[in-house]
Amino acid sequence: MTDTSTAIGTAFADAGVTGWLHALDIDTGAELDWQGNQSVCTASVHKLPLLVALHERAAAGDLDLTEQVECPPTGRTAGPTGLAAMLDGARLSLRDLAYLMMAVSDNAAADLLLTRVGLDAVNRTTLRIGLTRTQAVHSFGAAMAMIKEDAGPDGVRALADPHVIARLRALDPARANHSTPRDLTRLLAAIWRDTAGTPEHCAAMRRLMALQVWPHRLASGFPFDDVHVAGKTGSLPTLRGEVGTVEYPDGGRYALAVFTRSVRSSAILPAADAVIGTAARIAVDTLRANRKAS
Repeated sequence: MTDTSTAIGTAFADAGVTGWLHALDIDTGAELDWQGNQSVCTASVHKLPLLVALHERAAAGDLDLTEQVECPPTGRTAGPTGLAAMLDGARLSLRDLAYLMMAVSDNAAADLLLTRVGLDAVNRTTLRIGLTRTQAVHSFGAAMAMIKEDAGPDGVRALADPHVIARLRALDPARANHSTPRDLTRLLAAIWRDTAGTPEHCAAMRRLMALQVWPHRLASGFPFDDVHVAGKTGSLPTLRGEVGTVEYPDGGRYALAVFTRSVRSSAILPAADAVIGTAARIAVDTLRANRKAS
């Protein structure tokens, strides 16, 4: 384990980031921790607890996933993908909004779902699963509004200034949606073990996570046709993260949560993205080796 910790620490250092990681063998319970109890801002990763809460309410009969939702062209939560970037009105089912939320991290779709599900319901769901250090504090639109307000009149350009980054409330776990890597691997394990909801609903959630389009973080560490990766990314200025599962053809299943903070404020830092996959691969290789040795 010492060699593994050294390798993970070196990978984070070489990428110029501070990192937090928790890895869990879903079937044996074996785990690997690198500051995994650290509270982190979840950013769009918190769309995963929202997804679980949506399916919990559907299983209880409180809503129908085929229910149609009007998405007017004005008043949408901002974002670069999905409905958030579209110009015209649309009408979609709750389950198709969930697809956009998970596959392309659509902020507008997420907030339409959050309006229907409720922030309190998301927190009740995470507490039910035992995630005692996970809390949804605000909507995704509110997070964007906080960043805009804290950045000041210079807008996005101000986010290149480390002093501005330091005052962003969205990067403070005490004031933003937050969790820990350990809590998030517990959530993933519950989805993959069919204990986060009914088997039918857990299968639906796994399907959506497998449809995520971003290959540059967690999936980059597992470039194999026979290894299945499903995940959900999250990003804020200097913050990058992804939670997800990796499934091997021999049946091994591993839950991973990796977050990084970079010193540089550049929006594009390939090394900071790729180290999420690198660190995850180191952790999974260790868990697999230990499983074979036991």
